[in-house]
Amino acid sequence: MTEQAAQIQTEALAAIEAASTEAALEDARVKFLGKKSPLNALAGEMRNLSNEEKPKLGAALNTARTAINAALDASKQKLQDAADAASIASLDVTMPARELPVGALHPLSIVKDRAIQILRRLGFALADGPEIETEFHCFDALNTPADHPARNDSDTFYFDSGKLLRTHTSSVQVRTMEKQEPPIKIIAPGSAYRRDEIDATHLSVFNQLEGLYVDSDVRLSDLKGTLEFFYRAMFGDKTEVRFRPHFFPFTEPSFEIDVKLQVKGEEPKWIEVAGCGMVDPAVFSAINESRGDQAFDPTKLTGYAFGMGLDRLAMIQYGIKDIRLLIENDTRFLRQFA
Repeated sequence: MTEQAAQIQTEALAAIEAASTEAALEDARVKFLGKKSPLNALAGEMRNLSNEEKPKLGAALNTARTAINAALDASKQKLQDAADAASIASLDVTMPARELPVGALHPLSIVKDRAIQILRRLGFALADGPEIETEFHCFDALNTPADHPARNDSDTFYFDSGKLLRTHTSSVQVRTMEKQEPPIKIIAPGSAYRRDEIDATHLSVFNQLEGLYVDSDVRLSDLKGTLEFFYRAMFGDKTEVRFRPHFFPFTEPSFEIDVKLQVKGEEPKWIEVAGCGMVDPAVFSAINESRGDQAFDPTKLTGYAFGMGLDRLAMIQYGIKDIRLLIENDTRFLRQFA
């Protein structure tokens, strides 16, 4: 029977050598190594052999299988190499390569990175928080009354659980004060959500960057100097910045900020870019109640906060007239920034 195993091996190697396609190679594998192969049939005869003959046949069968498998692998690699060579046989290596498009940062990413760099130079640290928020972190802790329009279903995306998509990244300021003790100096860039009608100047999802500075002697002059420096670094040294009195529930006094921009061919004009103010003591009291201590004692601490839309900054920076261009992924528009 050992001679039979050797004969089967010889036949298998010849069939494998003759296979000129992967299909023919697979047929040879099934024929000589499959369940109904002669090697398996020969192995089934071992039960009829004596104890002296069984090891000899077992060794012959193992030798045959090893040789057949090695031949199959070698032949398969040979066929693959031949196919690869054929696929590039007609390739003209002298032809110029196809020009690959050059990628670039999105204009929003460019503006966000620039804003972060400027504020990091002023000592602000980056902070982050969840986009699905509680009413406490988004409204209550920020001195926003229950009847404030921002808390209506028509203005804010609520879940059945009572949570909501944050309407501003001020919630990050609240969470930071809950976890850390003063002094705190952070910026919180991120997405915010409001039920705004989408048009040339509004989106239901937009990008904000908010800042908070709390310490023992933070003054309005600090806020004014910080933001004047920021906008001149962003738009140019000659940029004019003005503060207009306004109202926000979480700051007192509060201001809106305008910058005066000169667009080529147009008259200079003031454009609103941010809101800001000194942190209302009621915010510190809400934080203390949440923390269960007096770490943010409103009689000992002061602070300022500001918030700006990064989409608005990008539109101003690049003269973009329609905010929807920032989310449409039109390569004709985005290619300008490559």
